[in-house]
Amino acid sequence: MPLHDTVHTVTERIRQRSAPTRGAYLQQLEFQARRDRGADRLGCANVAHAFAGMPGNDKLRVVVQKAPNIGIVTAYNDMLSAHAPLQHYPDLIKDEVRKRGATAQVAGGVPAMCDGVTQGTPGMELSLFSRDVIAMATAVALSHDVFDGALMLGVCDKIVPGLLVGALQFGHLPTVFVPAGPMTSGLSNSAKAKVREQAAQGLVGRGELLEAEMAAYHSPGTCTFYGTANSNQMMLEAMGLHVPGTAFVNPGQALRQELTREAARTVLGDKGAACPPIGRVVDERAIVNAMVTLLATGGSTNHLIHWVAVARAAGLVIDWDDFSALSAVVPLLARVYPNGSADVNQFQAAGGPGYVIRELLDAGLMHEDVLTVRPGGIREYTREPQGTADQQLHWADIGASRDDSVLRPAADPFSATGGLKLLSGNLGRSVIKVSAVPPDRHVVQAPARVFASQGELQQAFQAGELDRDVVCVVRWQGPQANGMPELHKLTPPLAVLQGKGYKVALVTDGRMSGASGKVPAAIHASPEAHAGGPLALVRDGDVIRLDAVAGTLDVLVDAAEWQARTPATVPPGLLQDNARGWGRELFAGMRRNALSAEEGACTWL
Repeated sequence: MPLHDTVHTVTERIRQRSAPTRGAYLQQLEFQARRDRGADRLGCANVAHAFAGMPGNDKLRVVVQKAPNIGIVTAYNDMLSAHAPLQHYPDLIKDEVRKRGATAQVAGGVPAMCDGVTQGTPGMELSLFSRDVIAMATAVALSHDVFDGALMLGVCDKIVPGLLVGALQFGHLPTVFVPAGPMTSGLSNSAKAKVREQAAQGLVGRGELLEAEMAAYHSPGTCTFYGTANSNQMMLEAMGLHVPGTAFVNPGQALRQELTREAARTVLGDKGAACPPIGRVVDERAIVNAMVTLLATGGSTNHLIHWVAVARAAGLVIDWDDFSALSAVVPLLARVYPNGSADVNQFQAAGGPGYVIRELLDAGLMHEDVLTVRPGGIREYTREPQGTADQQLHWADIGASRDDSVLRPAADPFSATGGLKLLSGNLGRSVIKVSAVPPDRHVVQAPARVFASQGELQQAFQAGELDRDVVCVVRWQGPQANGMPELHKLTPPLAVLQGKGYKVALVTDGRMSGASGKVPAAIHASPEAHAGGPLALVRDGDVIRLDAVAGTLDVLVDAAEWQARTPATVPPGLLQDNARGWGRELFAGMRRNALSAEEGACTWL
């Protein structure tokens, strides 16, 4: 199947737009690649320090025998269920590379926070910027510059984009990403959401809510809904940065362990099939492939921020117009919560990433002529891994969807278009995830109620002030105002209002969870209110029209009156609160330097 015209056009647009920055990036990559290996290039004291902690045999290999040395960057901690299984990965990796005459070192660890823990708390205001901290920590780890390849151990929301941004600064190194897989299925996501809505109404108490939450989040592994963490894994498969099919194999399985060993074998490569450097793998075609799979699976809105940053780290410039153009032609192939009732384990059982990638390739919606960490290219990612009794890996064809309520072919999709929509109008530019929103809610027109914080909205809901058609505007939530926290705690009360039959929508310059659900939400509004964006002009009672069909977001106020308004400013007390306590003082420079959401909210450009 020839490449779809729109996919070709968007790719070429990115290539041309990025020519200066991509050229400079590749020039730096070539400079780094031409140097002697670290153990030969560095001074004797440098070399001694680098390998002082190694066992004697490993020292001999890396210094005398000039064996490859692999740097491991790990996001392990046991606060994150998804990262707890990573604890023993370095031992597995070291054992495997030694079998191949190579060595490996844990080059460094990066922070990894759990958004599920910090939702609705001050800690969430560090969440978005933790991505750039992770990128910097990755760079610190690899800056020892004694590595011939790298393995990135991480899974969740900001961790994978941060590891990727950091790894791309060392684009001359072959690099493979190593996930840990999702937890097994517990209480269904839809049942959990129902209890949350009941709790928001006071129908159940803390005991019942806690019981439901702990039944949903119950063991090591990634959360089972299709939020940012699992979208990460889907997109890395589409970019060819994983061992094929490694994304959604549960922790603790023998197959999971063997896939981790295979990651070590992959980064080492073979004499006839070396693993290519990550800066060459991640080009404009790989970025477009990731964007396409995000849209085809109804993935996380957070990636409209993160992948802009990832692309920029490789010298590539993308924007929301690119996402919008692709969304108009990419069909929705998956129904996974919150876009359906299935969880990621059911998605994997139905065919998983391999099925999606195959369908998109065969429909001409993905680039096939791309580099991957595997010699067989992106077609290797259309098969699923299996392990025999003696743990020998092999990959098998997936065939037809094993559950067409979860996965459908490109010829018969759930929807002809992707799950994301760009909105523009006199309220700026924003995005909406429509794949989980009922069609009769794609257009909402109602009076505004303006809030300065998510806490204010919660109070108004509890007081019964929102029992009507309403567009809730929550401003001062952008990167420069308070670090752009997710507003996930707003989903249950707004869902309750919608369930009562009211026309309800959210408009904000903040983020919603990657698992944002059935309530229409225009998010990431840019420019943000704190930077002079139009949300600062909105007043209580203004009629706002959110039209996800036409792709518009407007306040229906006379143009002359609109132009004459004086922008509101952040309440002084709120601005002070946003800057104090829980480590927020340390992130002041990031808030000052942050670019807009559409520019990736980057703090390093």
